[in-house]
Amino acid sequence: MQPESKVFTALVGGQPVVFETGKLAGQAGGAVTVRLGDSMVFAAATMSPEPREGIDFFPLSVEYEERLYAGGRIPGSYFRREGKPSTEAILTARLTDRPLRPLFNKEMRNEVQVILFSLSADQENPLDILCINAASAALMISDIPWGGPVGAVRIGRIDGQFIINPTFSQMEISDLDLRIAGTRDAILMVECGAKEVAEDVMVQALQFGHEALQPLIDAQLQMAAEVGKPKREVPLFPLDPTLVDQVYEKAAGALEAALDAPHDKAQLNEAVDALQKQIVEEMAAGDETLVEPLKNAFTEVYKKVVRRRILEKGIRPDHRTPTEIRPIWCEVGISPRAHGSGLFTRGETQVLTLATLGTPREAQELDSLVPIETKRYMHHYNFPPYSTGEVKPLRGQSRREIGHGALAERALEPVIPPEDEFPYTLRLVSEVLSSNGSTSMASVCGSTLALMDTGVPIKAPVAGVAMGLIKEGDNAVILTDIQGLEDHLGDMDFKVAGTEKGITALQMDIKIKGITPELMSRALAQAREARLDILKKMLAVIPAPRPELKPHVPRITILKVPVDKIGAIIGPGGKLIRALQEETNTRIDIEDDGTVYIASTDKAGEMAARERIEAVTETPQVGRIYTGKVVRVTDFGAFVEILPNVDGMVHISQLDSERVNRVEDVVNVGDEVTVMVTNIDPDGKIRLSRQAVLEGWSAEEAQERDRPGSRSGNGGGRPAPSRTGNAPRSGGRPGNESRSGGKPGGGNRGDAGRGTQRRR
Repeated sequence: MQPESKVFTALVGGQPVVFETGKLAGQAGGAVTVRLGDSMVFAAATMSPEPREGIDFFPLSVEYEERLYAGGRIPGSYFRREGKPSTEAILTARLTDRPLRPLFNKEMRNEVQVILFSLSADQENPLDILCINAASAALMISDIPWGGPVGAVRIGRIDGQFIINPTFSQMEISDLDLRIAGTRDAILMVECGAKEVAEDVMVQALQFGHEALQPLIDAQLQMAAEVGKPKREVPLFPLDPTLVDQVYEKAAGALEAALDAPHDKAQLNEAVDALQKQIVEEMAAGDETLVEPLKNAFTEVYKKVVRRRILEKGIRPDHRTPTEIRPIWCEVGISPRAHGSGLFTRGETQVLTLATLGTPREAQELDSLVPIETKRYMHHYNFPPYSTGEVKPLRGQSRREIGHGALAERALEPVIPPEDEFPYTLRLVSEVLSSNGSTSMASVCGSTLALMDTGVPIKAPVAGVAMGLIKEGDNAVILTDIQGLEDHLGDMDFKVAGTEKGITALQMDIKIKGITPELMSRALAQAREARLDILKKMLAVIPAPRPELKPHVPRITILKVPVDKIGAIIGPGGKLIRALQEETNTRIDIEDDGTVYIASTDKAGEMAARERIEAVTETPQVGRIYTGKVVRVTDFGAFVEILPNVDGMVHISQLDSERVNRVEDVVNVGDEVTVMVTNIDPDGKIRLSRQAVLEGWSAEEAQERDRPGSRSGNGGGRPAPSRTGNAPRSGGRPGNESRSGGKPGGGNRGDAGRGTQRRR
């Protein structure tokens, strides 16, 4: 018997968001689908029956799997199935995880798993916001204890007006891409990209977004009331408050002394670790069952001491005031051969960003459900274990690394010059060399330095800073430029990047039940002051982008050729363009609209390639003089190749100023001669004259003298036969060809990578 499904609808921004449950995945703890337009995602939330042993944290995992069938596509991989998650899928999973996690009881040890995948993608309504709502709804109707619900919306801004859940088409003209998740009373998560939006506008957008998500909260509460399962009773593993008090009595004074003493990160960690070891040994007295509880109690005491010092005394672990920024120094030109490099150091956090410029064909091709085919600007972030003094195996990039790279990319994208002004593919790689908090924002600063060192004409320099929060009741202190300890023991990591004019990126991760717009407004104002101060220090090192690209950066020349001439450049199977690139040491990309990009570090090679392309694509014009090679001789004249694959005929009467009896008396096959185009008939046949060049005639004079019965220098000659053919010997565009010298069939097309974003 088919199970009965229940449908719940929330009207958000005038559009129905439809929740459905009861039909699918009956054995999951809770399962729902959420639909907006023709975009739909599925979410299932399940909890293990027993606590996981041997851990001291709450084990939550959130996974999003992007299925290309949702968009009617077959994966492009060799196996024709989805492989490892795409960057977009990883970012969506992170986006979904962040607002869910703070609402779980941290004393739980039962494993909770939320799995989502795409069911339908209409190429207009994004899936990421649907995932957050679907995960929240699945948890709400499940038997899993949780403090939700959470609602999530996207906010755009077009012509100064906020839009709820804009489509991909609308986002192309929006100056704001704000994703916000929250509960009934507070904001939990913010992820934002913007085109230099002012702080007051951002606060308005946050308030607008929080109000807009309320119908989603209502719908989920209705779902829980009507179809939700009873919440399961699970064992909790709280710290023993008596044990915490005992550790506090023994450790608080020593912790205060360690924090008061001058120290760096390593010295403080060493002192705290030694103190923990001493306390545990003394209090455990050989009882192994007390070791882990004492360690956990010590961590809680350490957190309490640090937070109390900040709230009551305004003293941070490194003795800064709440608004003070750590010492900063910067440098550019670290790498002599990288196209650009910028080193940014703030306290014990240090990031080196290196920039590489490439041709349009090197843009990244995307194989995802997002209606964007290519990316010409990429930002990658690496966080090796030595940056924190640790030893770990290298296993590729983590979800955190991918997320930090995407944040830095989002921060800088608004200032990257458009492709029609700067036709390069750009890749930035931020190497974290030393970490003590806020490496993602240091990556933004280092990347700005690297771009300016390269000579990229960015619209404005961008800086970033991470803000923190310590909150107990109504007492809240906002911290500027948080270090690692403050991030770990604090309540918020609020990252803000932007130019002097406004915000370009915003990200908030929160560990408490949420913060109000008023607190966020204070944090944004404090962050702006810090950002401007950081920008001053960066611009003292390099005040503007270098006026010229470095010598080893490829220069790109842009040509425009007729579309019907593309095949003549490429040649059969890409043979001609490959030879041209090899002979001139250049890289050549060709667009479908006839735009040609020539990239070379050698001026002579670039000029040679340009001249040959211009020669191949040039259209003969009456009156123009060409030097060509004789390719065929007949008794009535000679055929001369004036352009690649383009011949014209010089009648015997036009070969010389004197009468010519035999064509071979003047020219032979292989000779170079200079001729003028005197006529092009409707069939495209070209008439040439050598005599016109010798006599210095104009085109009109040459045409007058090159007619049957006219008196020219050689007595008029014989009348021209009807054949004056000039059809290209190998003209026309082959049917199976590559656009950039690649394999036949377009296997290595040069038209990939046009623009930071291209819609399908």
